[in-house]
Amino acid sequence: MGKAKIDAAFSKVLNQGDKAFVPYIMAGDGGLENLKEQILFLEEHGATVVELGIPFSDPVADGPVIQEAGIRSLASGTTLEAILTSLEGWKDTREIPIVLMTYINLIYSFGIEKFAERCKEVGVDGLIIPDLPLEEEELVTPALGKSGIALIRLVSPTSPPHRIEQIAKRSEGFLYAVTVKGTTGIRSEYEEGIEAYLQGLKGYAKVPVLAGFGVSSPEQVRTMSEYCDGVIVGSKIVDSLHQEDRETITALIAASKKSTAHLT
Repeated sequence: MGKAKIDAAFSKVLNQGDKAFVPYIMAGDGGLENLKEQILFLEEHGATVVELGIPFSDPVADGPVIQEAGIRSLASGTTLEAILTSLEGWKDTREIPIVLMTYINLIYSFGIEKFAERCKEVGVDGLIIPDLPLEEEELVTPALGKSGIALIRLVSPTSPPHRIEQIAKRSEGFLYAVTVKGTTGIRSEYEEGIEAYLQGLKGYAKVPVLAGFGVSSPEQVRTMSEYCDGVIVGSKIVDSLHQEDRETITALIAASKKSTAHLT
């Protein structure tokens, strides 16, 4: 469980010559009763880890598609405790690691120690907290360490080199490499120098480096994966689930696989 489960999932994928694929979904979008089916669908089709968004009223990293999904989820009555209870109910029937993406306010309100213990109980393996800066991590790291929960750090191309190195070396599970300036969303092109940026991160990080923000097509999955260990896809997955378009999702995941990449 926890960090070890994430490490094992990445090792398995990378050792067989594939690239990692981490889909982001918004918990409760379309109804919390559908969460189990959504996650098992992603597991069945070859996702490495699922990044599960917790709806929040004041997101700072989310673009329009994910913001709208969060609003739909909150409107349907989704709460953090309800999400955790849902995950607990079928933790023994899934193998795929679960990483929660949430904001520090929700964790603080829940109770940091209580939250870490609850994550361990329900089978959560890692956390992404985009509004928790490096300097404030001591708020959560003791509790997460005690529960074996990985703290996955985000690094941005706008950060100075010494800070990029610090963050990269401290990340657990995987390093979330933001590839664009701005929020999440679908984009047609990337910043200049992205290849050098991602390869530089691989020189610092002790864990796999994954590119996120703006990856939305099989071609982009393949291109970005050339420079790092895999990709994170959010807005396109969220929108495809909302539109009940499962074929788009399976094509995105397939593009990360050596054996099927040429088919997409």
